[in-house]
Amino acid sequence: MIAELLRAQPEIALFTSLAIGYLIGSFRIGLIQLGGVCGTLIVALLLGQTGARLAPDLKNIAFALFIFALGFTGGPQFFANIGRGWRYGLLSVIEIVSVLALIVIAVAVMRLDAGTAAGLLAGAATESAVIGTASEAIAKLGLAEAETVRLQANVVTAYSVSYLFGLITIVLFTSQFAPLLLRIDLRAEAEKMWRTLGGDGALGDGQRAAAPALVGRAFRIDGAHGATVFAIEQQHGFNLTIEQVRRNGSDLPVEPQLALASGDLVLVGGRREAIVAAGPGLGDEVDGADFGQVLAETRDVVLTRRDAHGLTVAQLRERAAPEQGRGVYIAAVARLDSTIPALPGTELNRGDVLTLVGAKTDVERGARRLGYVLVATQKTDFVYLGLGVLAGMAIGHLGGRIGGVSLALGTGGGCLLSGLLFGWIRSRYPLVGSLPSAAAQILKDFGLATFIAAVGLSAGPDAIRLVREYGLALPAAGILLVLVPGLLSLWIGRVFLKLDTPMLLGAIAGQQCSTPAISALVGVAGNSTPVIGYTITYALSNILLPLMGPVVVGVAGKLG
Repeated sequence: MIAELLRAQPEIALFTSLAIGYLIGSFRIGLIQLGGVCGTLIVALLLGQTGARLAPDLKNIAFALFIFALGFTGGPQFFANIGRGWRYGLLSVIEIVSVLALIVIAVAVMRLDAGTAAGLLAGAATESAVIGTASEAIAKLGLAEAETVRLQANVVTAYSVSYLFGLITIVLFTSQFAPLLLRIDLRAEAEKMWRTLGGDGALGDGQRAAAPALVGRAFRIDGAHGATVFAIEQQHGFNLTIEQVRRNGSDLPVEPQLALASGDLVLVGGRREAIVAAGPGLGDEVDGADFGQVLAETRDVVLTRRDAHGLTVAQLRERAAPEQGRGVYIAAVARLDSTIPALPGTELNRGDVLTLVGAKTDVERGARRLGYVLVATQKTDFVYLGLGVLAGMAIGHLGGRIGGVSLALGTGGGCLLSGLLFGWIRSRYPLVGSLPSAAAQILKDFGLATFIAAVGLSAGPDAIRLVREYGLALPAAGILLVLVPGLLSLWIGRVFLKLDTPMLLGAIAGQQCSTPAISALVGVAGNSTPVIGYTITYALSNILLPLMGPVVVGVAGKLG
């Protein structure tokens, strides 16, 4: 009866796969967590034995929305990191080249078909999007329908087998094995790096700084009698701002040339270390209960200034004219789906979302200088979204032959490229193309999960056959596809590129597009410094790896 029900109403199989799959994926064993996508695939493969199938159109639409949203959100960072961050970007190139070489060797030695080879790439690299681009490429080979279905099923099965071993390997390699190979204490190195960037120390899970970085203090002027507002702010590197001056019960307009007098009450806001240093020279601190609020305004601003790309937070402040940078402070930096430490030594990239804090007029002035305010909206521009997906489908028809290998981007590759372009355009012209981050995330999560469930249901009957055919060879190949690029990147990054260890290990996690790996790495490191390297390689590999799906299909088909 259950099989009959699932065949009659396949939507039940879809949502059962999502619900149980994400439940399974939420369980954590030590440092390892499968995640919802892998859990959904496992459940869908089991339910696929009943004969339940989802319509191919639903699968195609879900994947097109997922891959477009993936490109859209990653577009600004992808283009920002192509030219600058090349040392980290080189690790993504190492990943692509070494993985393709290993896949070619595996095809020759293990006699893999195109579907199994592409699934091995997707699973070992923990990049689910490869399933879609490879499946589309297989559909364009002109094979008989039965053979096409078989090869597409092999993509999914090989992915499910190699994913688990690839995931475990990259998590353990970055967080455990690599520090042992380098003979370092990762936590000590990460804390040292944190201090180098200008941090005050590492925070553990669930901890918050008891002494926040941005503060406001009130002082009664004594030692600074006769000093101007500008002179005091300049003396402390413009890391503090005199926001309010009260003399004889009346508030004075705060101007750079205003000279302070003994007995004045002043409200000072800015970075804690600067205010602590300035305090003895200003006078006695008072409670300031009757002063207005300082640092009350917060704005999320997308950084678009070309000359700000690659500068550290401290350099950005140093290069700003006093009248432009006055009273504006960067409290947080978001890059892709990650928050990186907003320390003085943190490098900024175009496309970063900066959380600016300060008085309203100061923050608005800073936002205009740095980029554009990320308006909090829940509305999606469906005109822009629809045109973007249509453009992707049109690009997907492009293809050709390279060295006798037939390559075609397909809808997946086309929508990925159009998403990159439309996301980049949105970052430059923010008045068009609204796609709120929450909406983009649901497109990515639900689109990918629905696509994975659909292909898992269709691949169910062939899963057992492929596992029996290759046995332990696929897991072993999956482990090698992680270890070889990881070891190469570790050696080259350490010896030749001279990358700092926490960021290097984060970059290796990013070149594998592994969110569980960076989560485990941050936990072991004790702070978020590995995320700085992770975001760069993640942005590049998340785009380049899916484009390798058709390449692997073409090469494997040629060799086979």
